[in-house]
Amino acid sequence: MSSKALPTSLLADTAVVGDHDVTIGGVSLIELAATYGTPLFVYDEQTLRSRCGEAANIFDDGVAFASKSFLCGAMAKLASEEGLCIDVSTGGELDIVLRAGIIPSRIILHGNNKSVDELKRAIEVGVHRIVVDNFSEIERIGSLTSSSSDVHCLIRVTPGVEAHTHDFIKTGNEDTKFGFSITSGDARKAIDAVAALPGVTLHGVHAHIGSQIFETAGFDETMQILATFTKDDDFDELCIGGGIGVAYVEGESAPSITQWGSAIREAAKRIGLSPKIRILAEPGRAIVAQAGLTLYRVGAVKPVAQRTYMAVDGGMSDNPRPVLYGSGYEAFDVSNPKAQRTQSVRLVGKHCESGDILIDEAWLPANTGVESLIATPVTGAYSYSMASNYNRVPRPAVVFVKDGKAREVLRRETFEDLARLEV
Repeated sequence: MSSKALPTSLLADTAVVGDHDVTIGGVSLIELAATYGTPLFVYDEQTLRSRCGEAANIFDDGVAFASKSFLCGAMAKLASEEGLCIDVSTGGELDIVLRAGIIPSRIILHGNNKSVDELKRAIEVGVHRIVVDNFSEIERIGSLTSSSSDVHCLIRVTPGVEAHTHDFIKTGNEDTKFGFSITSGDARKAIDAVAALPGVTLHGVHAHIGSQIFETAGFDETMQILATFTKDDDFDELCIGGGIGVAYVEGESAPSITQWGSAIREAAKRIGLSPKIRILAEPGRAIVAQAGLTLYRVGAVKPVAQRTYMAVDGGMSDNPRPVLYGSGYEAFDVSNPKAQRTQSVRLVGKHCESGDILIDEAWLPANTGVESLIATPVTGAYSYSMASNYNRVPRPAVVFVKDGKAREVLRRETFEDLARLEV
């Protein structure tokens, strides 16, 4: 963190920083907070569309938006409109995407423990791909298909690549719950087993080495492994997964989606991968993270001997990433965005946990205090998706902004919503 003014590179593409307000998509953040309340998630639609377009342009048809990063009907429609498939991993995600009107043939089903019901629904509606994860799943698919079926699959493999990221979001090494190991021979057994299923077409393999990765070298290595492993198979797809990182704090930098995809394509060309094989990916964070920010209202400031605590009206219920991964963020005072951030505070939430910390050391202007409107940028990924109702706190509203207008795509939960499950 820094005492300098907020680095505007962390904001959405349309952000305009004034002396006493910030606009996103031509809409005042101060006015958004007054209209919709706080906490509030604000997404810039132009940034979302731009990032989706990048992915569609640099990868082949079948590239998917990893919806786990942020999913609602409006987001699914937007990604689809920009040419992406939608990647889902549970029956709930599949359901909301179908409700949004996404054509089943543009949906990809993931998951390391797909139930019979989830597989049955996916097969019945005719999803684009089922990414097969384990031998139990192969048996389940076999029990649901026949020679008259038309099911299309990829095999998820673990390439043994060590991604330099948090242990909880590493997925490409051998010690993982995801996929079939190439090294142990399970991946080859899985390919043979799926290929033998009646009514099932196997298109290729899929790998995902982790999340929030800043270097492309791991993806280069993965392409080499996948191409070598499948060189004698008559496959027409290789999916590199997602995981490219984004900058969350001052001083961080990450490749763009275009740079990431270009590096993968260069690796494929260098190793002699047939141009007939579609190169696919599943970006999520890289599409939505920078497009979103969260607005909070400060409710309390408490100096103690060690530091000053500044409490806002949200916290770990709307952004659990700092608690889960120790993730870092920046913050700024919306009414004073150009000011030097000389006040060091621990920005915390309102929940009954000492660990309810949004930013361990946040820098804000000296006059920021109770009733100030605070924004944390780059919260578009894995914030609303992981949000909870801890302490019976309703989840915030979500608005999309574009061309000077805001549209509410998810309303704020109410106490009545939370009480509906009571019996």
